[in-house]
Amino acid sequence: MQISQALSVAREQLHTDSARLETEVLLAHTIGMPRIYLKTWPERDITEAHLEKYFQLIARRQNGEPIAYILGQQEFWSLDFKVNQHTLIPRPETELLVELALSAMPNTPKRILDLGTGTGAIAIAIASERPEWHITAVDVSAKALEVAKHNGMQHQVNIEWIESHWLNDVSGQFDLIISNPPYIALKDPHLAQGDVRFEPEGALVSGDDGLDDIRYLITTTPSYLPPKGMLMIEHGYDQQKKSLALLEEGGFDNIKGLKDDAGNDRIVVATTPAHT
Repeated sequence: MQISQALSVAREQLHTDSARLETEVLLAHTIGMPRIYLKTWPERDITEAHLEKYFQLIARRQNGEPIAYILGQQEFWSLDFKVNQHTLIPRPETELLVELALSAMPNTPKRILDLGTGTGAIAIAIASERPEWHITAVDVSAKALEVAKHNGMQHQVNIEWIESHWLNDVSGQFDLIISNPPYIALKDPHLAQGDVRFEPEGALVSGDDGLDDIRYLITTTPSYLPPKGMLMIEHGYDQQKKSLALLEEGGFDNIKGLKDDAGNDRIVVATTPAHT
């Protein structure tokens, strides 16, 4: 079968909004060539082994499995990250956390803590821009940390990795604590839809209202922040009002809610009070 024929058959099998792109990405991945090769040589034959593998990948995508898991990688902050079933897939809207961290802190040595690091995307993206900062990244999952450490080595960044349930095994103080925690409610219907069906539930779900981990972070992080230390948390699209109220109850100052590029409420930022 020729490249053009394989792509045509695969497109008829996929019913996604971006079937053309996805079929090309998966075929290029299968044969180990860039996508431009498919357009340049559409009449080239595909080996039987490659063809069999390709349609196995198409079947996985038909079943709803995310492209990132099929390929085993995802781009974030223009960097490639290994991903697997033990980690969340880094999403473009989370890049806002990286932007905010870089802009909020002066370009002098700082101590940064990334809680719930997953693939290490946030920590590694920051480290790639600020190699002089001391960055610590924490995750409760040993298997997720394996992936994060691999990504850290791949991008040649110096990060301290800690296996811990949130702050249990963390000591010291940090200028900035940053987190993209679980924030989906236990019975949220979105858990049965789209990519999240394949992602680890422990990295998604946070109690009956989705706010358990955000409450924990707001309550416990002040002990790890100096006066005027900063906390940044990503939250769900409908959780900003409650998150802001929790920060106020927690005694934080300079409390702000921010939107992502799509206009959705996405992040809360606050600082610990200065000594009086």
